[in-house]
Amino acid sequence: MQSIIIFGANGQDGYYLADLYRRQGFEVIGISRTGDWLRGDVASFEFVEGLVRSRKPDVIFHLAATSTTRHEAIFENHSTIGTGSLNILEAVYRWQQRCKVFLAGSGLQFLNTGEPIHETDAFYASSAYSIERIQSVYLARYFRTLGVRVYVGYLFHHESPRRRPNHVSEKIVQAVKRIAAGSDEKLELGDISVEKEWAFAGDIAEGMAVLVGQDQVFEAVIGTGKTHTIEDWLKICFASIGKDWTNHVTLQEGFTAEYKRLFSNPKTMHSLGWRPKVNFAELADIMLRS
Repeated sequence: MQSIIIFGANGQDGYYLADLYRRQGFEVIGISRTGDWLRGDVASFEFVEGLVRSRKPDVIFHLAATSTTRHEAIFENHSTIGTGSLNILEAVYRWQQRCKVFLAGSGLQFLNTGEPIHETDAFYASSAYSIERIQSVYLARYFRTLGVRVYVGYLFHHESPRRRPNHVSEKIVQAVKRIAAGSDEKLELGDISVEKEWAFAGDIAEGMAVLVGQDQVFEAVIGTGKTHTIEDWLKICFASIGKDWTNHVTLQEGFTAEYKRLFSNPKTMHSLGWRPKVNFAELADIMLRS
């Protein structure tokens, strides 16, 4: 039986990847610092090396990260993303070179001009988070010269019912559910004109699997290529309970968004036969019904 290791298995992407590969007959070894998976820290080379030597995986996915661009997370991002990527790649190079490795990248590591972002576009170190994503890509490119089959999938905004409530999409969904149940609360938000992608995490997980399933393309943007504003999300979520969002939302004065528009150019993934299946309205319905 083939096996995969997922670092960061307790996140939404890990959940959908694990489900996908189990259905394909793989043994799934999930690693996380929380949840019901095998406990371990990707920042520990001793742990990672021992795991690769003993389990001899066919594929490793490195999804572990702190999902924030705040400077305060710089050491956490460095250890989990940067050191974690190095540990995985070095362990595979030493002990299991037939293993494929997937590193999660981000649309946030590119220079964002508001135009669709392609994997060949220039990087831009705009945050502590983006620095580590950029470093991990250069690690990937170096280890490829040593014969390691390492892939980078650049991910954009994607959602699921497993999204944590600190993210604006789930924050809105949970507020809508409470208001539908009788709450008279006001939801406070920042800039709702921001445009971003709203992909379904299950579709993105399938894109990751498609990317590592071939040996010609090693870096690709995995996204919808379509944008919606946060206001669009508000409208569709509140409409589902027959209410006008403007009666239940207050906007923070002086709020400055990290970006005004961020979306992908996924033509490379299209050439590999992958396209997302769940559209914007369907995603809202999935999350509201969960």
